[in-house]
Amino acid sequence: MKVTKYLPILAICMMTTGCNSGKQSHSGVNVANLDTTAIAGTDFYQYACGGWMKNNPLTDEYSRFGSFDQLAESNRIQLQGLIEELATTQHEEGSIAQKVGGLYNIAMDSVKLNNEGFAPIMTDLKQIASIQNAQDVYMTLAEMRKSGLQPFFYMYVGADDMNSAMNIVHAGQSGLGMGERDYYIEEGDDIKAIREAYKKHIVKMFELAGYDEAAATKAMEGVMKIENRLAKISRSNIELRDPIANYNKFTLEQLNEKYPAMGWEAFLNASNMAEVKEIDLGQPEFFTEVETIIKDTPIADQIAYLQWNLINNASSYLSDDFVNQDFDFYGKTMSGKKELQPRWKRAVSSVNGMLGEAVGQMYVEKFFPPQAKAQMLDLVGNLQKSLGERITNLSWMSDETKEKAHEKLATFHVKIGYPDKWKDYSNLAVINDSYWDNVKRALKWNYNEMTNKIGKPVDKDEWLMNPQTVNAYYNPTTNEICFPAAILQYPFFDMNADEAFNYGAIGVVIGHEMTHGFDDMGRQYDKDGNLNDWWTEQDAKNFDERSKVLVDYFDNIEVAPGLNANGRFTLGENIADHGGLQISYQAYKNATANKPLEVVDGLTPDQRFFLSYANVWAGNIRPEEVLRLTKVDEHSLGRWRVNGALPHINAWYEAFDIDSNAPLYLKEENRASIW
Repeated sequence: MKVTKYLPILAICMMTTGCNSGKQSHSGVNVANLDTTAIAGTDFYQYACGGWMKNNPLTDEYSRFGSFDQLAESNRIQLQGLIEELATTQHEEGSIAQKVGGLYNIAMDSVKLNNEGFAPIMTDLKQIASIQNAQDVYMTLAEMRKSGLQPFFYMYVGADDMNSAMNIVHAGQSGLGMGERDYYIEEGDDIKAIREAYKKHIVKMFELAGYDEAAATKAMEGVMKIENRLAKISRSNIELRDPIANYNKFTLEQLNEKYPAMGWEAFLNASNMAEVKEIDLGQPEFFTEVETIIKDTPIADQIAYLQWNLINNASSYLSDDFVNQDFDFYGKTMSGKKELQPRWKRAVSSVNGMLGEAVGQMYVEKFFPPQAKAQMLDLVGNLQKSLGERITNLSWMSDETKEKAHEKLATFHVKIGYPDKWKDYSNLAVINDSYWDNVKRALKWNYNEMTNKIGKPVDKDEWLMNPQTVNAYYNPTTNEICFPAAILQYPFFDMNADEAFNYGAIGVVIGHEMTHGFDDMGRQYDKDGNLNDWWTEQDAKNFDERSKVLVDYFDNIEVAPGLNANGRFTLGENIADHGGLQISYQAYKNATANKPLEVVDGLTPDQRFFLSYANVWAGNIRPEEVLRLTKVDEHSLGRWRVNGALPHINAWYEAFDIDSNAPLYLKEENRASIW
């Protein structure tokens, strides 16, 4: 879905990337993944992953495919088996089995979908078209939010950054069909071509929704007027990385005074948020512009903009002409994909998205071994000990700040595998009307679940990812690290592999998430999850100076001709990769101090540690996706999570005898050293 749930979590990756799950030695490292014709000090990524890349060329379905994706594909096939088993048999009405199987069958019914065309959204389109004035716009925005749509600005309920024990309503900049402001304001040839393609895409979508060419073109012009204004006032991705600057709590009285045209009481009441007394507005100046747009933009343009938000979000759940046109722009033009995913994969993803924990419960019962959780708990404990040792030994941090850092580390809330309590979907109905109607019901169910949290204590046991998700995250407001069941598999984790492999792979993932608690954003939250300056002034200055080494280093990486990485935007993830490597390497050395590992397949234990890390990021990617991800993803590209991270790790040089003549070599005084 294009609908985004805005949460302050820091995930290991937004890519789903890892390695060949074929034959492997007991060391865990598959030597077939290597390209031994490459030189480790020249291009370690090619050396470590070249064999994998050759054996796993991009298929037309993907703009990027790596080891995360490979594992996700295996999981999807497992989920397909579980879901299709339910879809082919009769079940009691209202049961989870009926909902899972029924929703899958609805998503798979291409004949019904194609016969319906745009009929499922016709009533909503007409409702939007009936808007007469600004007050109607605000009331329509309130109604659209209940269906998961976020035109103009987003709203969600989550922990108050200054009072993390309690939930609050957050609102902030949103409403851009291309997702990122740079696509609207930059003037490079590649960006301008995407912008022109977007305009044509909007016209075609309106035509599919029953507009003639002239009306569709006029609607597109109205959409672009509004989205261009929103883009110009939007903060950059770098500016959004400052949690203090993006926390601005207003009482209802202050909101009414600052934004009088909004009619906050009526808007919140229509949004099922009548009890709200204060809101955190991430970007106050953005709301000033929204109010101005709604006040001075012709109603016809605003109708077009709101209808576009509906069409754009519903398109994946309508007839094939909508789906194909949606893919033509977002899949082909923006990402470089050449072929739409088969219907069954899209259907599995929909069921996963709408009934995630119900599917997750089935997945865990069948595919997640309990002993994996126990072994992970041991690994996490060892990584916490290692990070604690590194904090104690920091030369640049005062004892005062170290004490608080230890307190934060000791209070990490660790989640592994799956939640202790599963969500109750009993009041979510799956009915054989239309696919889009079922999606709307699921989105409304999620919305109601969210708004029920308003003014209540934060549930620290709630999971923000489903167990079947190949990913992991750190949440600063709950000070938690979470590792869903699906990531606890090869190439991240192998219960039969030795310490060099597991510490190099899942160990670095664990260390990565722990380090997020101490990266440029996460460090600003204390042990209780509150935005709180717990650093001495000098320690904060030292941290910034050491972090700048990574900013400057990644700024100078050319990811494509004429396109450099963004070191400031990716700083948090680069710090987490750097810290994860340092912490896990030390933990691995601690774990093997009294039982040294042997050389296997000609590879020393230290070499296997770094190879297993690199193999996690093995992958192929299209040029279009390189451009897109450099604009929108706070993670560095896979190649540079290896070639950019490892030159800052002293032990890597020793493991592979990298000398000062190697292209990847950095003088020790130029290497980052933070955690």
